[in-house]
Amino acid sequence: MVTALYRRERGVALLTVLLGIALMTLIIVDFAMSAGLGFVSAANQANELRAYYLARSGVNVGLALLAQDERTDVQTQNPIDTLDDVWALPYPPMTLQGGTVALTIVDETRKLSINSMVDPGSGAPNQQAIQRMEQLFTILDINRDLIQGIVEWITPANGSLSPTGADYYMGLRPPYQPRYGAMPTIGDLQMVKGIDEAVFNRLRQFLTVMPETQVNANTASPQVLASLEPELMANQKIVEEIIAARAIRPFGKADDLINDIPGVAPFRDRLKQVLTTRSDFFTIVGMGTYAGARKIVAGTFHRETSGIGTLATWHED
Repeated sequence: MVTALYRRERGVALLTVLLGIALMTLIIVDFAMSAGLGFVSAANQANELRAYYLARSGVNVGLALLAQDERTDVQTQNPIDTLDDVWALPYPPMTLQGGTVALTIVDETRKLSINSMVDPGSGAPNQQAIQRMEQLFTILDINRDLIQGIVEWITPANGSLSPTGADYYMGLRPPYQPRYGAMPTIGDLQMVKGIDEAVFNRLRQFLTVMPETQVNANTASPQVLASLEPELMANQKIVEEIIAARAIRPFGKADDLINDIPGVAPFRDRLKQVLTTRSDFFTIVGMGTYAGARKIVAGTFHRETSGIGTLATWHED
């Protein structure tokens, strides 16, 4: 009897020891996994931080290229911006500190200004700017009815937005108020009724929110050039002649385009008002990669006559 009781006690003790060892093993494994995950998380955060600063360095390189171009323009007394300028050339990714840096620079003056469709002082629609926008939408095969929603979005809150339009935004989840003023960034366009991701991606390379009242004849795309006048939209050959002429010799001033391209004579005065050969706003996109981590930063800058870039907008991804 005593022997059987002793054996049962030994069995219970052994089971207790085994359970304790199993519990300790689980604790140790959990600790090791937590420590390992913490190390990986810290390493990933460090890599992302390195990638971020590499992207920032790309933006700084872009600012230096813009300043260099401005100095060259001053020295040569030829203040024009073209696709042959140092800032517009493609740059392959650069290796730096174990990571890579890539950058692109695009002048905003090659695009149509969204905010120009409404006069900032009176809030009245700018019919000429709206007509150009309608022509661009037609060229891109995008529903022109969407333009009315954009105009209402940027018009100051003076009762011009129809109750139906206002109710649409307040009925969303979550609801939000229309801007009732100029768009601060191109991303604002995605909040307008009817502008989905597909439409936005097709439009964003042709539109700007910067206060540009003219289009650079040396850098504008064929689509934007064609949208400037109904005659250009109807006659693609004239647009092709403009592209071919500037590839041979960039236009020094708007009059050069008007004089070199005979087809624009009937509407030369209107075209002269909307064309320039100088760009003031530039968007620099820097991308940094490090050990699998990637960061993208984009800044739009106003280039002063001194060559210094003044920040207008900034976005990080």
